[in-house]
Amino acid sequence: MGADWDWQVFFQSAGDYPTYWQWMVSAWGWSAAVAALSLALAFVLGSVVGIIRTLPNRPCLAFLGTCWVELFRNIPLLVQIFLWYHVLPEFVPALKTLSSFLLVVIALGIYSSVRVGEQVRAGILALPRGQRYAGMALGFTTVQYYRYVILPMAYRIVIPTLTSEAMNVFKNSSVAFAVSVTELTWFAMQVGEETARPVEVYAAVTALYGISAFLINRVMAVIERRARVPGLVVAGSAGGH
Repeated sequence: MGADWDWQVFFQSAGDYPTYWQWMVSAWGWSAAVAALSLALAFVLGSVVGIIRTLPNRPCLAFLGTCWVELFRNIPLLVQIFLWYHVLPEFVPALKTLSSFLLVVIALGIYSSVRVGEQVRAGILALPRGQRYAGMALGFTTVQYYRYVILPMAYRIVIPTLTSEAMNVFKNSSVAFAVSVTELTWFAMQVGEETARPVEVYAAVTALYGISAFLINRVMAVIERRARVPGLVVAGSAGGH
């Protein structure tokens, strides 16, 4: 028995939007915005966490970094979003002024920063000891040799894993529907019910997620090629640091 497809549903009037197709494009834009801002936040926080966990003779900072990782990676993302949206504003009134969009960005950014932090840490530990000694021989302070010697090389090493993380962040942006952010998953749920055409709607949304992941992969591949250091050989394990 063949399926009764009706793709014309996307060209029907959609209330606040001229058509469902335009609504879907708008939802795609919101998904991209959530993912991009969350990834930027994750990169900044993850870099800080990864760095402080590799600082020499800073056990207190390393402990704080480890606590960050263990705390946020052991709580499901959806639970963290609900905590930011329903619970934390009761203790931090300033959060009540933030939109659900920003709260999702904060929750997803912090959640993703754990894996970014581990990736940055692994990249730093993969560098040969000579990198650190070279910085010390030049008279650099700890901040200087991390900035000018360690991090430029470490970031190049972790680009492939950051590619996977960028794709994961975009896919994880789908949980924003839980607090009514009008991204792709929210769109699919609403429009699938309104039009009684969930098959077509979810098929289109699935395609958009796939296209987005592919585009992210290609962009990161270009960055990786341009940032690659010819002849760079890193340690085979963290123990080589």
